[in-house]
Amino acid sequence: MRTIFLGLFILISGLVSAQTNPVDAIPGATGDCENVLCKENNIWDVIQNRRSVRKFKPDSISTKDILRILDAARMAPTSGNQQPWKFLIIRDRATINFIKEACIKEAIDYFDKKQDNKKTKEQFIESARVIFEDYCSAPVYIVLLTDNNSKYPSHNHWDGPLAAGYLMLAARSLGYGTVFITDAISEKVTKDVLNIPDTYTRICITPIG
Repeated sequence: MRTIFLGLFILISGLVSAQTNPVDAIPGATGDCENVLCKENNIWDVIQNRRSVRKFKPDSISTKDILRILDAARMAPTSGNQQPWKFLIIRDRATINFIKEACIKEAIDYFDKKQDNKKTKEQFIESARVIFEDYCSAPVYIVLLTDNNSKYPSHNHWDGPLAAGYLMLAARSLGYGTVFITDAISEKVTKDVLNIPDTYTRICITPIG
């Protein structure tokens, strides 16, 4: 599984190195550009219309749009301009399904440890499967990591969420929905499935669709 992380890391390194002009982020976007957000690029409209989305259409997202979203995310302010983040792109459906099944298993383990369950195990499993089918329905996922060996590692827990906020607003400006996921898809599941080294801390995983 280590090859998954390394391969995706190389991919995102290549994507981020290709500079794009953030001012040009709206024309030509392949998201829902009939939406006024894409036509006017009004920051207030983008902020007011951002929503946490937990079920997605399977429509693909272009590499061009992913680049624009990540280019905005990397411009978030950081402590001493340390930019401690790494962005891991997941588009492979098999990998997304691995994450989904790992989440369901983790939920079942949690159920087994509880003493006051109000549902039967069968009901709980069915409910968990519906929830994670929705969470894992997006065509693209971005895992936002911070480097524990950065210049100011004690500030990473502030810097990382700022980048996530920029990412979600940029996605909305292109007509896409996102959600800031921490507990629903746990850090343990993310690291185990993608074999992410312990030198990185996961801030969140964000679907885009």
